Amino acid sequence: MSSAIRRAPGRLAALGCAALVVTSLAGCGSVRSLSGGSSGAITLGTVNTTSVLDPAGAYDNGSWLILENTFQGLLRFPVGGTTPVPDAAQDCSFSADALTYHCTLRPHLTFSNGHPLTAQDVVFSVERMKKINDPSGPAVLFSTIKSVEAQGDSDVVFHLTEPDAVLPDKLAGAAGSIVDHSVFPADKELPNNQLVGSGPYKIDSMDETSTPGGGKSPSKISLSANGKYQGDEKPKSSKITVRYFTDPVQLKSALDSGTVDLVDNSLDPKVAAQVQADQLAGKGNLNVTQVDSSDSGFVVFNTKDQTMGQQAVRQAIAQLVDRDALTNNVFANTVEPLYSVVPQGMAGHNTAFFDKYGKPDPAKAKAILAAAKIPTPVSFTLSWSGTGAAGDEPAALKQELEAGGLFQVKTQQVSDWTAYQKGWQQGSYQAYTTAWSADYPDAEDFVAPLVVNGGAFYNGFDDPVISRQLLPQTQGQADRAQAAGTFAAIQNQLAVDVPMLPLVQSKALYAARQDITGVEAAVDSTSIIRFAELGRG
Repeated sequence: MSSAIRRAPGRLAALGCAALVVTSLAGCGSVRSLSGGSSGAITLGTVNTTSVLDPAGAYDNGSWLILENTFQGLLRFPVGGTTPVPDAAQDCSFSADALTYHCTLRPHLTFSNGHPLTAQDVVFSVERMKKINDPSGPAVLFSTIKSVEAQGDSDVVFHLTEPDAVLPDKLAGAAGSIVDHSVFPADKELPNNQLVGSGPYKIDSMDETSTPGGGKSPSKISLSANGKYQGDEKPKSSKITVRYFTDPVQLKSALDSGTVDLVDNSLDPKVAAQVQADQLAGKGNLNVTQVDSSDSGFVVFNTKDQTMGQQAVRQAIAQLVDRDALTNNVFANTVEPLYSVVPQGMAGHNTAFFDKYGKPDPAKAKAILAAAKIPTPVSFTLSWSGTGAAGDEPAALKQELEAGGLFQVKTQQVSDWTAYQKGWQQGSYQAYTTAWSADYPDAEDFVAPLVVNGGAFYNGFDDPVISRQLLPQTQGQADRAQAAGTFAAIQNQLAVDVPMLPLVQSKALYAARQDITGVEAAVDSTSIIRFAELGRG
């Protein structure tokens, strides 16, 4: 949904274990108290730190981890599924012209504070998000919503500027969280410790730590089953605790000691690979669940920068990067090479960067720079944030780019994640590593938020053909298979423009102590971790 390679909207991700650091067949068991650990809670550890939990501003894996379990949207993604099903709504449908979307709510919905959840709350939630329009938030996902209206207490109608076939998918993610209009202010974000939702869990308490930028970041969040929840996800555990770590080494130590019971895709890649090998060999006391993941790591280029604004410089870098070496040496084969902005497994994916650049070739890179009359070596700074493989990756990229004498690379670490995001928003970096987790399982989510008008990474890039012609064509195609050809054209053009360079795609590895059950049902390719499925056996 961050670590070595982090995620931006589409959620800035803690990827590839802690390095890409960049994220429902509901259970039928009743809620039960559990033994073990303080207060009997199952404790999840993550390095996906976050600073904002309000749905209007939350847009990273660390925040969505909480929102997806404490709020309801009109729709949700079922366990193992990528087609939204009703959640707070009992049914939703498009009009014949696809310019309106109508939903009818379930009866008797309430927030955890006892307030009724009505169509007015849905309207308030959408209008509030668009009004606040947090530059680091998910409002960009709802750009096609012209207006939304409540018809009585149970019906909501969205009026669209143009057809948007993936609107249901957008509403099914945490960006579609419904908030209480009597609790959340209309024009600003609510403090983290005051959140109220209607999901299967509610927040009981929160510990926060100060960040270098003067803000606060959750370090521990304690949740309990929400007795007022009306939905299909029935919690198997009455209490869940989420602990945020700044270092994957500390996280693994906590897992070994039993301080945490399971971890998300946050372990250092080499450690994760060893844990998986130990399980296969019948050693150790941890179980590893591996699922497909769309979390993807990139180098992003500031196209407004004097150096990185030159297309030939970006193309030469694309010609030199060795993804196989990164996969093997940095990420211990816990990731796969990625040759397009749209990840493998996503309908419409192609291998545009491999098709254009092939294997690393210094001679071709030199010719690209020479043809553009760019003197060598080209000097620039590569910025990064995180620990472990997050730092190993820029070091490896520096070595690859400098090997033939064409580039001179300085690496720069920005320790605080919030400060790192602000840096790229302000155009402070020439090039920087980050990662992306899908908000919804569609190729559009790796195009619209990333390469239109500078995108979530604020790199200054926009191609009018992509943003004003090709992308709108895909949004109107209800049969997403029919959009594959247009997405191929987009990916091929991005391989020429290189506003960002796809590097690797994560294999999501979740490690849990042997008494933790339900992990395989709790996680899937959507990057959602469904707390309701977790138990202790």
